Amino acid sequence: MNPYNITCSSTVDIDPEYLTQHHIAYLPFHFRLHQNDYQDDFGQSFSLSDFYEAIRQGALPTTSQNNPEEYCIFFEPFLQKGEDILHLAFSSGLSGDYQSACIAKDLLKETYPDRNIYIIDSLAASSGYGLLLTDLIAQKQAGLTLDELATYALDKRLTIQHWFFSSDLAHYKRGGRISATSATIGGLLNICPVMTMDIQGKLVPKYKVRGKKKALHALVDECVTHVSQTTDPIRCLISHSDCEQEAHLLANELKQALPQKNMQIDIYPIGTVIGSHTGPGTVALFFTGDMRH
Repeated sequence: MNPYNITCSSTVDIDPEYLTQHHIAYLPFHFRLHQNDYQDDFGQSFSLSDFYEAIRQGALPTTSQNNPEEYCIFFEPFLQKGEDILHLAFSSGLSGDYQSACIAKDLLKETYPDRNIYIIDSLAASSGYGLLLTDLIAQKQAGLTLDELATYALDKRLTIQHWFFSSDLAHYKRGGRISATSATIGGLLNICPVMTMDIQGKLVPKYKVRGKKKALHALVDECVTHVSQTTDPIRCLISHSDCEQEAHLLANELKQALPQKNMQIDIYPIGTVIGSHTGPGTVALFFTGDMRH
């Protein structure tokens, strides 16, 4: 069996040490802030606390995806060594990242016709994207071949549930995730839309609750509902955009709501690219459950 590598982009929002330990190469997105360009590299180039403070002070960062040429440069060293690739791409419902990777694959196949390159659309974002990645790494370690892992990823991706809310809707309005009217009314009435990821990998509002406390309860209720049929151990990833206290409150509520479940909960910060679109104040819960519909 030919050796193969799992790769991803920087928007997985998990511990970068984990990626290093498992030899996972990632291609950084980029963001622009204060007229300077930076790599999205888990807060190494620009600290996340400074990043979110800049947004609170009125900065409006912008982001850019990687183009096909950058993907060719990223992929080619593996192919030169005679190794295959499974690249797990950021959701096509949120970015053209997947399409850039696919174009690069087609270009490289002309030079490396004997190499196999799989580009998998994760239909996931932030630590939900990271959760799917960690599952694929575990399956590779368990012995799955490249072809088997690609099939597994396609079967598994829609079981990664995404549920989140924000106490600051300005950036969701700017990105077109919610209407200007909803953002204004939400701010006045302390309303938090609860949002999810649909089967196309797009963010969609599901319903509204008043206040962060009820929003946290809503995320717990969604987890309870969507894992009710599983007897497997549950791994939950919680990510937050500079609101760690709320993330820990959510973790505690999950443990109280599901004491009978074998549950592992990890908390990670939302990185600069996702954070450019959420702003501060977002709490997100990701877990493997039933299929999205």
